[in-house]
Amino acid sequence: MHTHFMDKLRNYDVSFSGLKNGKHEFKFEIDKTFFQLFDTEQEFTNPRILADVFLEKHTTFLEFEIKVRGMVELICDITNDAFDYPIENEIKILVNFGEEYDDSNEDVITIPASDHAFNVAQLIYENVQLSIPMKKISPDVSDEDLEILNRFSPKDIEETEEEEHDSDPRWDALRKLKDNN
Repeated sequence: MHTHFMDKLRNYDVSFSGLKNGKHEFKFEIDKTFFQLFDTEQEFTNPRILADVFLEKHTTFLEFEIKVRGMVELICDITNDAFDYPIENEIKILVNFGEEYDDSNEDVITIPASDHAFNVAQLIYENVQLSIPMKKISPDVSDEDLEILNRFSPKDIEETEEEEHDSDPRWDALRKLKDNN
């Protein structure tokens, strides 16, 4: 089972060992099967995303630019209706070579000098996740509805927190409503 997973993940390997120095481009189509590779509480369905991976190969390091764009289906926080949400994001990352894999630095990933390929799946995944809004509001929701929602938003509650309340009864009630649905 696990090897099957690795094979699937390997579809997102960018093999650089045979490439000349300079610029190269790779394209990946990202759909449901891609997200199934990640153990995730997925917040969207029906992803239709293209990932463009630009690689500039240098003698001692690699420069990646990963762009994602497309559509995902989100569920509106207010109406519970599905709506299409456009995804667009890009990240740049440097990959250099060292003793072992290390991604503790956000902008630079170190991979073993013996590697021949760099797997971009995780970066594509993060790129998409970064594009998903915290508040998922369908374009059909009117400003009026938002106005009502904002009256109960945690933002207001934070402002009243100087009174040392642990929680706001209105907010708890709303939460219970949400959990029961």
